[in-house]
Amino acid sequence: MDTVLSLDHVSKIYPNGRGARNITFSVERGQVVGLLGPNGSGKTTIMKSITGLSQPTEGHISVFGVDSREREGALRKVGSLIEQPALYENLTALDHLHMAARYYPKVDRERIEKVLQIVGLTPYGKERCGKFSLGMKQRMGLALALLSEPELMILDEPTNGLDIEATVEIREIILRLSKEKGVTFLVASHLAAEIEKMCDKVLVLYEGEMLSFETKEEALRLHPSLEDYFLAKVRDKKGSVVL
Repeated sequence: MDTVLSLDHVSKIYPNGRGARNITFSVERGQVVGLLGPNGSGKTTIMKSITGLSQPTEGHISVFGVDSREREGALRKVGSLIEQPALYENLTALDHLHMAARYYPKVDRERIEKVLQIVGLTPYGKERCGKFSLGMKQRMGLALALLSEPELMILDEPTNGLDIEATVEIREIILRLSKEKGVTFLVASHLAAEIEKMCDKVLVLYEGEMLSFETKEEALRLHPSLEDYFLAKVRDKKGSVVL
């Protein structure tokens, strides 16, 4: 298979001792891979290291075969939504997309309209984002990340704080783009049920450590749900610590 993203013994340790340690995994084209762990487990640290928002303390990251330190070349095919989307309340959805389009030479009006359609915001293109619900703001952030037609999407808690309907809409967008367009996704969440519904593989993180990386089928072979799988991995870790 075609490897899109590869991390080799990557660590990012902050002065307070938190971060992520010795992370090794790879993502193949068209896969939806989930980073599953509680808040503070290192999910965002890993995503920031991949996208160049933070420099790893050690290890190597490759994106489409390019060293991530070569930011322009490595991130050309990458779209990301990390933490909350940065939106101006007085600007409309179309304003945001036209402004972002200036950074991409091949993004035209047709692509902007297509992205609004993909995320279900076509009827609200001329509305100011300050009037958007939380779910609409998340979809707006997703639209901005999709604007350049990326082949790899990195999404940090894309359904966090959303109601049931908005959560399902975001999940369906991810699955549709993966299956129909071959877009690869790395999705972080602290919700095991969400990871289980959308991801092909799951990486379990806990207190900055990588506890496992398996296909969903492997994870569920001996466990009734990913929640049970996660708890089993955490118990194994705690049981291995000598007090």
